[in-house]
Order: sequence, then structure tokens, then C-alpha cells
Amino acid sequence: MKWRVTINRAVEKRLPKLPGKILDALTRLLAEIEISGPVRGNWPNYSKLVNGRHHCHLKKGRPTYVAVWSEDKETITVEVIYVGTHEKAPY
Repeated sequence: MKWRVTINRAVEKRLPKLPGKILDALTRLLAEIEISGPVRGNWPNYSKLVNGRHHCHLKKGRPTYVAVWSEDKETITVEVIYVGTHEKAPY
């Protein structure tokens, strides 16, 4: 079953400012989510958060970059709601 992955408008605006390695990691993550679903236990520091949200690290160290996404099982949709440094992440 293929999941439909969307990106929040705020994340779209932030994408051009992100480093290339972070964009590459995000692209791989989105491809995996689309194929295998929102639970990505194979990514560093992955955890399932409350209200159907998930997060993982795209880059460890300083600064640490994270991605946060939410799932809707009824419509088989995943929306990426945050990509950036972990200080401002909506956990």
C-alpha cells in the first residue's frame, strides 16, 4: 500500500535554506515513508509522538536536524509538518 506524502507550506518555504545533505536525507525519508508508511524505526532517534506524530533525526551533531510528520490512517496520508534544527521542533 502506497502512502501519499505532503509537505506543509511552512516546510516548503524553509526547504531552499536547508543544507544539501539535509535535503538529500529528507528526500530519502519521504521516499521510504511513501513506500513503507510513517513508522520509520530504521532512522536515527526515531520515535512515535502523541496524536499520530513521528520524528527522527536527519543529521546528528551540532546542529541536529530533525523531521516531524503526522499520519492520517483513514486517507493513508502523511504530512511533513517540520524540518529544521531540533531547538524549534514541535515535539
